[in-house]
Parts: sequence; structure tokens; C-alpha cells
Amino acid sequence: MLGPLAAAESGASIVPTAAKPRQILALLALNANRIVSVPQLMEELWGAELPRSAPTTLQTYILQLRRKLRAAALECGQPSAGEQALATRHGGYMLEVPPSAVDATEFDRLSAAGHSAFGIGDLQAASALLGAASELWRGPALADVRHGHQLSIEVTRLEESRIGVLERRIRADLRLGRHHELIGELYALTGHHPMDEALHAHLIVALYRAGRAPRALTVYQKLRETLIEELGLEPSGQLQQLQRAILRGEPVDDYGLVAAEPLVRGGRLVG
Repeated sequence: MLGPLAAAESGASIVPTAAKPRQILALLALNANRIVSVPQLMEELWGAELPRSAPTTLQTYILQLRRKLRAAALECGQPSAGEQALATRHGGYMLEVPPSAVDATEFDRLSAAGHSAFGIGDLQAASALLGAASELWRGPALADVRHGHQLSIEVTRLEESRIGVLERRIRADLRLGRHHELIGELYALTGHHPMDEALHAHLIVALYRAGRAPRALTVYQKLRETLIEELGLEPSGQLQQLQRAILRGEPVDDYGLVAAEPLVRGGRLVG
């Protein structure tokens, strides 16, 4: 799910070539081991204007997916696996697979664990877990699948979660004193997201802590010019406070605020 659609049963690909069966498989996989109702599936495929043939056509698509599952399982000598994977349940269908088999599910699990570790101040674990979650991505979510209403909701959720995971992992690394290692990554990220204030704040902090205050101020000025030109807005008050702290030579924390004391002691969060 976290990139172009890829799916296999017993090692053999089961990804359909037709657009609508691909949508069905993607929606079922994103809701693995949960029932996806017939109305949800039909809304995904056709929106609010359902053709009269929608119920019959949906059943045909489900049959096609089951045939792919069965064929893939037969090739691997496990015919029963194909029959069991896509189950009919009251009012809908369910893809039954181990949770770890779906990268989006694994991403959610690692993200939750990483956020929890950050919350209790275990920065080493937070960095490792959130980094592992980010590494599951191979590109934009479901990059080669048409998005109806249901998939659009799921893809938006995943993409927003991806940004949150990345930002918090960087914050954990800053608190661990890894500012030198982060500079290259943050330059690339701010290049791709030229109006993202959080990423720019992290780059400014990393540069400043690495002894490159003039470069940090240049990054701030470039962001300010971009925001004014594109949105007619000044940088946020927090970023302006960060700039003033650098000009005064004051220490700053990973939020870009003045730091009154060290933020990391023995790899644990302080304050």
C-alpha cells in the first residue's frame, strides 16, 4: 500500500490489471481482517451515482479476485489458502491475512509504538521505531491506483501520518544530538516541501547547533521570502523567535524555542 500497489499470495502476484478490481483489492487490504461493506465498496467504485448493474458487477470483480488468489495458491501448492483469504461476511467482504503482511498496518503499529516511546522520553526507541515506520514507504501511497471516496480518505490519513512520523523522528534525533547527521536529509526535505515551517525549523536548529549560524539564518530568510511571495504571510511567531534567538546567540530546543537547560541526559528526554 505504501507505494505502488503490490500483493502476492504464496509468492505469486495477485494484483489485477483492471482499475476497479485494483481499487477493491486496495480497499480490502487497507481494512485487512475487517469487514468492508458492499455499500462502501460500491461507493469507492462508482461514487454516489450507482449504475443499476453495480451489485452484479461488484460480485463479478470479487469473483475475479478470488480466481487470482486461487490460481496463485495452486501454483504454490496451497490451494486452500486462496479460498480462505477473501471471505464473504454478512453485508460485505473481508481479506483475511496476518496483520504484518500489510505494510500500512505495520506502519500504523510501528508509528504508534514510536509515538508512545517519544511520549515517555525514550528517544532511542522512538527514533528507531519511527525510522523503521518511514522505511516501509516506497513512494506515495497507492500511487498507481485510482482513488474513489473511500481510498481518498485512507490515503490522506496515511500521508498525514507519514509526515507526522518523519517530523517526530527528526525531533527525537535532534534531542539526541544528531544535528550533524540530519542536515543533509533536512536540506532534501525542505527542497521538496519549500513552505513546510516545521521542517525548516528543524533544519535551522540543526545548522545552528552544528556551528553554522549564518547558514541557518539564510534558510530562515529564504523561507520567509517564499511564504511572502506564495502566501502573503510572514513566518510563524515561533520561527521568528528562533531567528531572534540565533541572532542573540542563545541556545534553542528542537521546537526552535530558547532552551534553558540541556534537553537530553543519557538518551532520555528532559523538560
